Order: sequence, then structure tokens, then C-alpha cells
Amino acid sequence: MKIAILDRATLGFDINMSIFESLGEVISYDITLPTETISRVKDVDIVITNKVVISKEIMDASNLKLICISATGTNNVDLVYAKEKGIEVKNVAGYSSSSVVQVAFAMIFQFVQKLDYYKKYVDEQNWQNSKIFTHIDKPFFELDGKKVGIIGLGDIGRNFAKKAQAFDCEIVYFSTSGKNSNSEYKRVELNELLSTCDIISIHCPLNENTKDLLNYENMKNIKTGAILLNLGRGGIINEADLAKIIDEKEIYCGIDVVSVEPILEDNPLLKVKNKHQLLLTPHIGWASVEARTRLVEMVANNIKEFISLKRIS
Repeated sequence: MKIAILDRATLGFDINMSIFESLGEVISYDITLPTETISRVKDVDIVITNKVVISKEIMDASNLKLICISATGTNNVDLVYAKEKGIEVKNVAGYSSSSVVQVAFAMIFQFVQKLDYYKKYVDEQNWQNSKIFTHIDKPFFELDGKKVGIIGLGDIGRNFAKKAQAFDCEIVYFSTSGKNSNSEYKRVELNELLSTCDIISIHCPLNENTKDLLNYENMKNIKTGAILLNLGRGGIINEADLAKIIDEKEIYCGIDVVSVEPILEDNPLLKVKNKHQLLLTPHIGWASVEARTRLVEMVANNIKEFISLKRIS
């Protein structure tokens, strides 16, 4: 089997990829541009892609037998046409829950604990010149008793809820599909969640039900001082509306995903005036060392399973 890895750089060079060498002849590309995809897949049996698009045209110009997506989302592959062509498509899921939740809590603590302010206070030699033993001019708060609203109570949302409970938070959730009836936590409508929660965390997929789910009209109702996190998908929050809200009222936003990635220079979130209320990170939630290691192992297992079934048939 010939295996092509199309965007090796997206998985990080600290992760060992040698596992694939035991499965076939491997050629690895750090980055693949759209104009390069056909030439790189036409003579291989298996392709591994994170974000490189595998379209109908690319499939027609190749002899692909298996497309491995090194991510949970599958929107970069024409699934319908792959099925028509008899090309198997396998993704990976569940590898990054702990990583995403940890980044979410890092964002929460960034806003709640004000450690950046206190570190700067000490670094600038203010403490040694103080007349008292402490300095508490920037108020910070406890998580105990805070109301946490989760938008999308799937695997990651449940993981987030479990860890928020460890801080004695009250948990509610909104089901974007309307089908989730988890009995552990109280289900509420979106407007109630936005207007009553101290922390709001988004962990749902982007689809026709969730595109621009949060917009200017409903975000106006978010509590003053509340924290809003999006570690789901860009596009769930209308970014122009969010930028406007941040400059109009005191809400704190941790945003790890945007509608177009890498972020465009004209993205309105880059132009907010109240920059201390916005923490933007470059889609890192999924990417702890442990999560990426699990991801590579899961992709390799998908290939092993495919090869094993082909031999049996």
C-alpha cells in the first residue's frame, strides 16, 4: 500500500509518525496546496488529510481506496461521491475531549483569576516596594456556585460539565438538535442560558441549526461580567456581532475557532477596542500532545482495519 500524508505540519513535528511506515510505503508532505493535491494522490492507495480538500475531481484523477481524515470533521471530503466511487472514508472522534476542556478552563482562569495582572505587578517590582504584605487591587472570583451553561452536550460538553461540577458549579445545557434529553443536567432554552449563566461554553458542531446561533440580538442578553467561550466551530457565533458586543458591554470571550482559518486580516475580532475582554487562540483546543498522539494511533488503526478487511475479502 502506498500512503500519502498531505498536511503533516498540522499534526505537529513533536509527534512520532513512524507507525505508518509499518503499514506501507509512506510519502509525507508538510503542506499541500490545492494545485498540488491531484499530483500527490494520483498514484497512492491511501491518503491521510487533516484539512486538505479531497473533491470529486481529485477522486476521479486518482486510484484512491481509503481516505483517512486526521480529524473529527469530514467537511473537507466529498462523502457522497466517495461512496459512489467505492472509496472508504474514515475519520477519528473522541481523541481530544480532555484537551479541549483543559483549554476551556485555562481561558476561564485567565479571566477569573487575573494572574496576568498579578504577575505583571510583581515583575515590575511593585511588591517589594509595597507597605503591606498583599496586593488585591484587581478583584478575582471563585467558581463555586457559578452557573455554567453548555451549548452542545456531546462527549466534550459532558466532559466539560463533569469538570465544572468539581468546582461546585451549577450546570445547565442547551441542545442544538433538540434531541438531547440528558437527565444529569437541566436542559434550558438558549435565551434562558444566555441571560442567566456566568459562564457559557460552546461545544456543538457547525451545521444549518447552529450557523450564527449566537448573534447580536441574543448576545445582548448575556449577563454583565459573564464569560463566553467558543471551542466548538467558527461560525456558530457571528463574529461581527460579537466584536460589536465586546465593545458595548463587559463580557469576556475566549475564542479558539473562527469562521475562516487561519484568521483573515479583516476579521472584526482583530479590531475590537476592549482587547482585555477577548482572548483569541489559534485553534489549539484539540491539540495537546496526548490528544495528537491518540489521533495518530486512531488513524493508524483505521488503516490497519482497512488492510485487514481487504486481505480477508
